[in-house]
Parts: sequence; structure tokens; C-alpha cells
Amino acid sequence: MPDRDPLQGPIALTLGDAAGIGPEIVVKLHMAGLAAPCVVYGDWPALQRAAQRLEAKLVITPITEVDPEKFQQPHPGHLYVRPTPAPLPADLMMGQVDARAGQSAFDALCMAIDDANHKRVRAIVTAPLNKEAMHAAGLDFPGHTEILAQRSGSEHVAMMLVNAQLRVILATIHVALAEVPRLITPELELRTICLAHQACLSLGIATPRVAVAGLNPHAGEHGKFGREDLDVIAPAIARARAQGIEASGPWPGDTIFMRARRGDFDIVVAQYHDQGLIPIKYLGLDEGVNVTVGLPFVRTSVDHGTAFDIAGLGIADPASLRTAFDLALKLTA
Repeated sequence: MPDRDPLQGPIALTLGDAAGIGPEIVVKLHMAGLAAPCVVYGDWPALQRAAQRLEAKLVITPITEVDPEKFQQPHPGHLYVRPTPAPLPADLMMGQVDARAGQSAFDALCMAIDDANHKRVRAIVTAPLNKEAMHAAGLDFPGHTEILAQRSGSEHVAMMLVNAQLRVILATIHVALAEVPRLITPELELRTICLAHQACLSLGIATPRVAVAGLNPHAGEHGKFGREDLDVIAPAIARARAQGIEASGPWPGDTIFMRARRGDFDIVVAQYHDQGLIPIKYLGLDEGVNVTVGLPFVRTSVDHGTAFDIAGLGIADPASLRTAFDLALKLTA
């Protein structure tokens, strides 16, 4: 995470896929009021249609660029939007994969990243993308994290999931499970442990306790179930400790999250996507926040998808977006 220099300007809020619940939760967030100025990046007509469906009393105003000096305070009752280049058609089907919506979501994210790189915004908060829609548009990215890393020129990033009970950071993200053992190296482990330590410092934890999950069942049980825990993960933990980081493990993956939840650790390094995300999501999607660690700016996101099954029905819950917005404020305070 970036150093805590005093940051000004608005929060950049990307709309996500306009055929999903992104427009609805963004409008609902504004209807409830915001504690900081905000600019939405995405399709202007989609926001207008969502506001009409929700009978929102909001003035939706397009802007061509962000001047941080004009966004020092919240603007109640107003929703400012930086529109994507090609407006989406009025007949865009809600809840359906559409390459045009995928391209628009990608364009909005790139615009927000560029403004964050130039310090026109203080942080980025993202509503959900739809990977199938992006792929239909010819955009070969597994998700937000990879786009953020490439566009910002960040060599080493990690996905961290946070809720009120647990913090988890992933050593590997969107890769096939069969590829994970090959990708787990001492350098990757050490880098992820260091990112976990820095992330906890940014959250105000003075002496972070970083617990590292084992890759194999029972953390390999002394080599009986694989050598990665002994030969790769344990040496990285030792190197982290030599740098002054309070790291421990590798711990068995079936108990480490329970121990972290009861307060034994401040953050868990998980070795692969589902190992880390299942415990977080089991505790509830409403309060979960996805944080990209290692970027030159703060980025938080909802911990749920586009929810095509309820898109356009007016019943989407903006709680996770609210939590992501509030955490972005905390991290840039």
C-alpha cells in the first residue's frame, strides 16, 4: 500500500458491468449519503436508468476531467460521473453477458487507474466486473487485480480480503490449482509475507502477526504429504523473521483461519485462491472487502460478483460497497 501522505480529491468509484448490479448499488450508495467526495467512472446512461428505476432524487452530472480542488467536500444529492467513451444502448439487457458492457467496464477502470496514477483521485473503489463479458470483448484478463497491476506498472501485487473477523492475503490468485505448487517459490512467499505485514501496518496494526498457511494437508506433515511446506514455505518464513517480521508457520490450512478469527494472528497468508476466499466468504459477503496490496494507490472493492440473477430488480444490497468505500477512506486518512 502507498505511504500515508495527506491525500485530497475524490474517491474514484467504478461502475463495474452495467448489465449487473453495479449501477444499482452505486446509486443506492449515493442516495444514502457519502462521507467524502466521489466521482463515478462508467456509463452515464446506465446510471440514469438505475436512478429512474429507484426513483432516486439525485442530480447526475457528467464531467470530462477531475479537478481535485473542486472535490474537497461531499456533494449531497449529486452524483458526478466521468462517462466512458461509447455510451451503452438503452436496450442493454440486464443480467445478460454483453461484450459492450464488458468493454465499458474495462474502459472505466482504466480511466480511474490513470487518474489515480496522476493523483487526481485519492483511491479507487470498484463495483464488480463480469469476466465473461470482458472476454467476449476480447480482453484477456482474469479480473480486476491483473488489470490494476498492468495499467499502474506495478510488478508485485497481492489480493487481500478483509472483514470484521478475518484478514487473508493470497500468494497466488487466478490460476489453475494444478499450477499452484510450481508457482509457490521462496521469493513469492517472502514477498507476500512482506506485503501482508505492510498492509496490516496501513490498517493501524503496530506489530502485525503474520500466519502462513501450508500448501499441503497438515502443512505437509513433515514431508509425508509433499515437500513444499518444508523446502519452500518454511525458509521464506525464516527469512521474513530475519527481517523483523513476526511471521509464523506453515500452519495447517484446516485450522489456521479459525485461530486467526479468535485473535491468534492478524493476517493469514493463503497459498491459493479458494484456500483463502472460502473462509472469508463463509463469514458473509456483505462486510467483506477486497484490497489490492502493492499498488501505488489504494484500491478496495466489493467481495461479490455482478449478481446477474437479481440485476435490475432493485433488491441489490450496497452494504459491501459501503464497507469498501469506508475502508478506502480509512486507508487514505
